[in-house]
Amino acid sequence: MELEIVWLVRAAWITVWVVSILPLVIASIPTSKLNSFRELVLSFAGRGKILHPSSQKFTVPQKFFAHFYVIGVVWTTLLLAATWIYACEMAPLSSEEFQLSDIASRLAGGSDVFSIHKSHMTPVEDRFKVWRAVFLLLLMEIHVLRRLIESFYVFKYSPSARMHILGYFAGLFFYVTAPLSLCSYIAPEVARFAGNQVAEFIANGKSHTSAPELSLVMFISPLMKLGSLQLIGGAIFLRGWIHQRRCHAILGSLRENPSQAKEYIIPYGDWFGMVSSPHFLAEIVLYAGLLIASGGTDITIWLLFGFVAANLTYAAGETHRWYLRKFEDYPANRHAIFPHVY
Repeated sequence: MELEIVWLVRAAWITVWVVSILPLVIASIPTSKLNSFRELVLSFAGRGKILHPSSQKFTVPQKFFAHFYVIGVVWTTLLLAATWIYACEMAPLSSEEFQLSDIASRLAGGSDVFSIHKSHMTPVEDRFKVWRAVFLLLLMEIHVLRRLIESFYVFKYSPSARMHILGYFAGLFFYVTAPLSLCSYIAPEVARFAGNQVAEFIANGKSHTSAPELSLVMFISPLMKLGSLQLIGGAIFLRGWIHQRRCHAILGSLRENPSQAKEYIIPYGDWFGMVSSPHFLAEIVLYAGLLIASGGTDITIWLLFGFVAANLTYAAGETHRWYLRKFEDYPANRHAIFPHVY
């Protein structure tokens, strides 16, 4: 069952790569022979100011981005709560066990295999991976919760801003699949555990159900003793998270007045001094933090990170070209998304 879920999630990412990312890569090839194909791709992948005019018929308001984050928060919260309780009940770790697990991880360079069903793994190592999944989901929860708040209180989308319906469905897919990708290898065990708890409650009633003896220390203590890769990955995640929050605040401030609702203004401040889409760069940075915190050996999380990086790099390139066409005085020293590179 564990393998089935893992490969199902991977198959979903591979399908998305073939259907969406591969066309973006082809459309990015600098040749005039692909102009028609490039316009076709942009008609599906574009949104807001870079949406192709011919695509207006099959679009939804860009403010529907909030739907992604509502689903992301609800789904990530459910996964985090179930996995965290499962970790406390079924995968407890003492300080001594964590020290042994950390030493083993350091000796192996943190490159352990992401699969709790491997027979050569010790119970301590298996339990360590459960808590690592809790840590990854906690970071994801922090991310989607902020994005939800920003979608209501920071962003002021232009009334004319639209996105293609296929892009809308792709966003819904992403915020369901991304959190699951961070814990796919233990999701079946967590689901069985949650199902058993619900079945026991239904069969015996609240008064006869054995309440788990959980404490704040049991919830927090293991997370404070994770390995060096989790600390490094978490720090990188927070760096991207903080800069994205700042960049989004700058973008939101450009339309504080109702009279500015339809205006486009050159943004300045924070990473905008280096690139045109620093909020996209920050997104890539924080997902790179998740990848590092995961240990970097799970192909599922690599597929997730690759999707984010490829999709946002393409969008940043189109946004940068739009800025250059729109503003004659656009800063010449800015790159699209990666400073001094692209």
